Amino acid sequence: MVGMDASAARGGLRPQSRPSRRERHGMMPEGGAGRSGAPRVLVVSGSMGAGHDGAARELVRRLRGRGADTVSHDFLDALPPVHRPLLKGWHTFTARHTPRLFDWADRGQERESVVRELTRRVCRTARREVARWAAGGFDAAVSVFPLATQTLGMLRADGELGTPVVCCLTDPAPNRLWVHPGVDLYLTVFEATAVEAAERYGVTMSVGGPLVAAAFRRPVDETVRRAVRQRLGVPPGRLMVLMVAGALGSGEVMASVAAVRDVPGTAAVVLCGRNDRLRRKAARLPGVVALGWCDDVPQLMAAAEVLVHNAGGLSLTEALVAGLPAVSYQVLAGHGRQNAVTLARAGLVPWPRTPGELADALHRQASRGRMPLLPEASPGTAEVIEALALRGRTG
Repeated sequence: MVGMDASAARGGLRPQSRPSRRERHGMMPEGGAGRSGAPRVLVVSGSMGAGHDGAARELVRRLRGRGADTVSHDFLDALPPVHRPLLKGWHTFTARHTPRLFDWADRGQERESVVRELTRRVCRTARREVARWAAGGFDAAVSVFPLATQTLGMLRADGELGTPVVCCLTDPAPNRLWVHPGVDLYLTVFEATAVEAAERYGVTMSVGGPLVAAAFRRPVDETVRRAVRQRLGVPPGRLMVLMVAGALGSGEVMASVAAVRDVPGTAAVVLCGRNDRLRRKAARLPGVVALGWCDDVPQLMAAAEVLVHNAGGLSLTEALVAGLPAVSYQVLAGHGRQNAVTLARAGLVPWPRTPGELADALHRQASRGRMPLLPEASPGTAEVIEALALRGRTG
């Protein structure tokens, strides 16, 4: 196999066309949603990376499937225009280039600090617009983004929002940005998240289950699996390692790619997100397949034996739903490290620190075989939110 990018792969996998802003946040025409008597639900996401928006889209789809009139907004749209590029730029730059600063800022959220006060100020600047969104006769307001949790919590605690507030955590590890006294209900993906939140913050959380597309739960089709591997140029018998680094392609990805490539019998397939520079660099390495933004991740996961992640985001959740064994490696500072700790403690995903440990973990996880680790909760997130909204309407 030779190094290639998505366009060079034989019969290559097509890069995803980026959804429009309205599609990304679930604001397209709702069809049958909103029937008479159905609850109205506001969902607030945040376009920092892609994981929060992905979870929001799935939640909106499920709620509308149950007949709820659901509207989604991007929290960044509630900020003054000058603040939006500053916030996104800070996040992107520090995550990619200054991990120590990124980690310092993340740890600063856990105590009274300059960082925490600055974050409060940012969230306060969004209050007026978020309150305007919530004034549309909604029966529940849901956050899948930590800064949105803070703003909605402020409005609820100060009596400016009569609608119950639900926080849906998308990270395995809880942190203080996800927690606010004004929140009425917390829903998590992982039981381990609820345990840590109770220990660390004295907050009760319930497991609502993963917000990922149903395609990740489908059984592996061997014909599709072989076809994907053939298109990518993965030789038969090789251990296909699918590597994900989020939409931004942040972190020590090239070091991880080199470590995986050096493990005998492996084939590294790297999802570089929207980081074209990373994709070009990875594609130059012999024996590495580097892909940009893809819309066929369920098929890629079906074709792989192991997933390597560095952040614990939506792709990791999708892998656990699909039963694809995963490994944490060269994790990002801040939330990436916190997520790796939580996942390892829960026995869900090992966290090797050295290339030698990585090689052992890859073979150990691959030998385990596919086994879904995140079953659907009953009732699930959408059902719980719908019930809360209906109770609020009748109460």
